[in-house]
Amino acid sequence: MSFIHPHLRLGVNIDHVATIRNARGGSHPDPVRAAILAVEAGADGITAHLREDRRHITDDDITRLIAEIERPLNLEMAATDEMQTIALRHRPHACCLVPERREERTTEGGLDVVSGYSHLAPYVARLRDAGIRVSLFIAPDTAQVETAARLGVPVVEFHTGPYCHAAGPGRADELARLARASSLAHGLGIECHAGHGLDYESVVDVAALPELAELNIGHFLIGEAIFIGLAESIRGMRAAMARGRNRPA
Repeated sequence: MSFIHPHLRLGVNIDHVATIRNARGGSHPDPVRAAILAVEAGADGITAHLREDRRHITDDDITRLIAEIERPLNLEMAATDEMQTIALRHRPHACCLVPERREERTTEGGLDVVSGYSHLAPYVARLRDAGIRVSLFIAPDTAQVETAARLGVPVVEFHTGPYCHAAGPGRADELARLARASSLAHGLGIECHAGHGLDYESVVDVAALPELAELNIGHFLIGEAIFIGLAESIRGMRAAMARGRNRPA
């Protein structure tokens, strides 16, 4: 099988730089500075999740990211009127609609677009009509992919958390799910992204899936940056992605 996307893009999520800043207040460390450094180190884009409770990224961060970074901004957001208004005001390159619960530590699962079709449809349409590239963060599941296609989104992002947390045969099964869902989505004309929980080891097999065009990774990169620096952690991730993407078919 020939690779469909020779260059696998890396989107760096800078949320947890803001988490550290907000733990103490003030302005340091600055997530926008982290975004600029990430671009200099080879990031193809920046991802930021503006949560309803503003636990990490803030409205001012979004304003500055739009103004100061020289790569596309992928704004992760819940499908709410408040977030739609913010997205339409800033018009980032892309908006990824994600599930959100106040009590969760991080995004715990994919968006259920099957049961949420009627709720999601007007948000997808409004963002798309504004020229924003809409994606849906979903499980690698046939019904979710087919419903995403009915919603008319150009992109889906597959939740890789279950794959990353699995071990032994379970991980192989989860990888096979990702492969099947990516193939299905690609066949339906949808660009495939993936992310959540990926590290230097787990990313290799995911990067080998030829239909994937982009990986969005944050928590591991920011954590690793404590020990080796942000630029080096990103370069290490790019190298791991290259090992997977360049693997013989």
